[in-house]
Amino acid sequence: MSKPLVIVESPAKAKTIAGLLGPGFVVESSVGHVRDLPGDPSEIPAAYRGEPWARLGIDVDNDFKPLYVIPERKKDVVKKLKAALKDASELYLATDEDREGESIAWHLLEVLAPRVPVKRMVFHEITRPAIERAVEEWRELDMPLVDAQETRRLLDRLYGFEVSPVLWRRIRPRLSAGRVQSVATRMIVERERERMRFRAAGWWDLEGTFAKEASAFAAGLVALDGRRLATGKDFTEDGRLKEAAAADVVRLDEPEAHALAGRLSGSAFAVRSVEEKPYRRSPYAPFMTSTLQQEAGRKLRFDSKRTMQVAQRLYENGYITYMRTDSTNLSDTALSAARRQATELYGPDYVPDQPRRYARKVKNAQEAHEAIRPAGDDFRTPDNVADELSGDDLRLYELVWKRTVASQMADAVGRTVQVRVAGTSLAGEDAEFATSGKVITFPGFFRAYVEGSDDPDAELEDREVRLPVLAVGDALDLAGLEAKGHTTQPPARYTDASLVKALEDKGVGRPSTYASIISTIQERGYVWKKGAALVPTFTAFAVVKLLERHFNQLVDYGFTAHLEDDLDEIAGRRQERVPWLSRFYFGNGSPGLKPLIAERLDQIDPREVSATVIGVDGEGREIVVRVGRYGPYLQRGDDERASIPEDLAPDELTVERAEELLAAPSGDRTLGTDPATGLPVLVKAGRFGPYVQLGEVDSSSKSKKKPPTASLFKTMTPETVTLEEALPLLTLPRVVGVDPATNEEIVALNGRFGPYLKRGTDSRSLESEEQLLTITLEEALAVYAKPKERRGRGAPAAPLRELGADPATGAPMVVKDGRFGPYITDGEVNATVPRGESVDELSPQRAAELLADKRAKGPAPKKKAKKPAAAKAKTGGRAKTRS
Repeated sequence: MSKPLVIVESPAKAKTIAGLLGPGFVVESSVGHVRDLPGDPSEIPAAYRGEPWARLGIDVDNDFKPLYVIPERKKDVVKKLKAALKDASELYLATDEDREGESIAWHLLEVLAPRVPVKRMVFHEITRPAIERAVEEWRELDMPLVDAQETRRLLDRLYGFEVSPVLWRRIRPRLSAGRVQSVATRMIVERERERMRFRAAGWWDLEGTFAKEASAFAAGLVALDGRRLATGKDFTEDGRLKEAAAADVVRLDEPEAHALAGRLSGSAFAVRSVEEKPYRRSPYAPFMTSTLQQEAGRKLRFDSKRTMQVAQRLYENGYITYMRTDSTNLSDTALSAARRQATELYGPDYVPDQPRRYARKVKNAQEAHEAIRPAGDDFRTPDNVADELSGDDLRLYELVWKRTVASQMADAVGRTVQVRVAGTSLAGEDAEFATSGKVITFPGFFRAYVEGSDDPDAELEDREVRLPVLAVGDALDLAGLEAKGHTTQPPARYTDASLVKALEDKGVGRPSTYASIISTIQERGYVWKKGAALVPTFTAFAVVKLLERHFNQLVDYGFTAHLEDDLDEIAGRRQERVPWLSRFYFGNGSPGLKPLIAERLDQIDPREVSATVIGVDGEGREIVVRVGRYGPYLQRGDDERASIPEDLAPDELTVERAEELLAAPSGDRTLGTDPATGLPVLVKAGRFGPYVQLGEVDSSSKSKKKPPTASLFKTMTPETVTLEEALPLLTLPRVVGVDPATNEEIVALNGRFGPYLKRGTDSRSLESEEQLLTITLEEALAVYAKPKERRGRGAPAAPLRELGADPATGAPMVVKDGRFGPYITDGEVNATVPRGESVDELSPQRAAELLADKRAKGPAPKKKAKKPAAAKAKTGGRAKTRS
């Protein structure tokens, strides 16, 4: 008997929904998109390879029709879905209800070409009532939403595929540009430039401790003879007092502050003024994607990627609502659940008479979803789910639960007081001190939740500062005076949380994409992390400099935000897609992307855009950082060069530090000449430690071949290594010999986890690096004759590769050698690497897909699939939903 087929994006989601729908439905996963624009030339079908637009995957002269292909890794998925559809009575497309989810549903419709009724099934939470309601209340495919997403995809392809080659030609290969990623990189670079320009300034003030009867409090000096004391905001970034403040403020230095304290030590002090005001604070809105990322960063120290991975798990397993949303709305059911739970936990006084409804403040928000909240008609407390959730999952669920319940609670109420204390010094100076206090008389929603701050030194809002009861004229005892020095601080680097907020404030990009953007700019080598701070590389400096000087509009904040407005106009049918894309790409009145690049390319001086000036040394010689083919380096004059440590932030590379690096003996050093080739042998400092290199890089050559290199052994140092020691290193990896039993070569290699032998896919660790140069075939065969052992005190043998965190579980994915060949594992699930797929070329996305498929299928062995036929390529067609 045929059954309805339900298709969702992820295997984990499919498993949960299958359990809710029961045996009357078949639930399968598309594992994300099933087709896309060609990712590389090999994916372009032969029929289109001769077309001038083929590299773009978009026929720009024919209404921007896209060329969609099914990637090789998705052909088995499509084959499986088509097989399931053959026996289906109807098809439910249950992808996420946002632009991307609607796009995936349309692509599935195009690829599968179903002959049964098609229904679009949407839901915001994965609970039994929500899923059953979604089956009954299906709708048609939303084509304006599909158009909006497809336009974004085409825009991003045009931008990336036209601008990235400019970076390859003028800076170095394998760089990339993107509509939002380049703007985000610019913001991080601009902040680092501010830090590089920054010069610290110092000032001093006094802190007094005053007492009334038995109660003491602290107050800081704010004015002297009616003139305000200088504070950090009165200084420019180069450490000078602002002109507007110079005549109006008093700047104390250390001797002056100590002298003033002495003149005030015997003075009488009294309360000059008391200003009391009522205090009221309303709860924060429920979470949307961007605020969840910000608050998880502040409170849980999660980066954006980790937050979204955990939120995805919670959603797919039925604990929270959909986590990609721009909305702060709650449904009537959710409002009732939150108010009911707040009443049960804190009492009726803590819940207002009417539900709170929050107006969205995000530009271009998608209002289809609710805010992120606990799933269900009755919320489960963190204690209720503690047996089911743990670690990151429980911590994030608790954050969502607290924020949601607090959003429906009463205001926090109290009073604040501002007090001024005055005294006269022995020299007749009028000194005025100030302090403030806050008392919470009714905590309201503070009982459930208090928002964090991007400033680690900021006090939380629920903190009370109690002062004694004071009235104007009250005499006060001076318990102590302390002179305190202060120094201005450079602007803080962006963190994930503060960058998300800044992008959102500027209207750049979509909150749902911020986590992937932050991950992308790190993967591209534009940004690295120092603690939680996002630090730009000098490669990012070069890229941003090129774009600002020659394509400024493409990284202009206003222009990028305006693109978002236009894309929403297209989604609302207020603009047409093809004329808009034509204006963007070809131009109309003003140059479009294509003519702009053609016009500007020859104007770009590679040497100029890749240079960042550090400063001038004592002899007037300019020191610059240049970005070469293999990364950034320091240069002074024509001959002096030095590598830059990977962990050195740009604002820390001062002229003094640069001179140290240029003078350091541990930098690049020529050891001698290789007698076999006549090429120089050099020792260099690299990202993964010191190494030797045979020959120089020929920057004038078009060849992409890199000089041979080899890491120094741990027993060697750059300062003492000799030519005789370096030459054997350049013979690695070394073929030890051929195993007569298997006819496979045994190779000695030095890897990330130490020295090892490799025979086919079988790796064995060696005891020392020196063995790489000395081990014989007989000794190697003896190593392989022993059973494979775990290394050192039970530690597992070194994995073949590390692939980062699994998007579904957050656990690290590694490739290991197994009894039946290489396999991927996250510590709980193992998935065999399919035959024909190279371990070295295996991507993190592919590894995650294989693990996800394994989880969905369970432990049963996987049958070998027949080789699928080549996928058909389609261009921009549309299919109607069937009902």
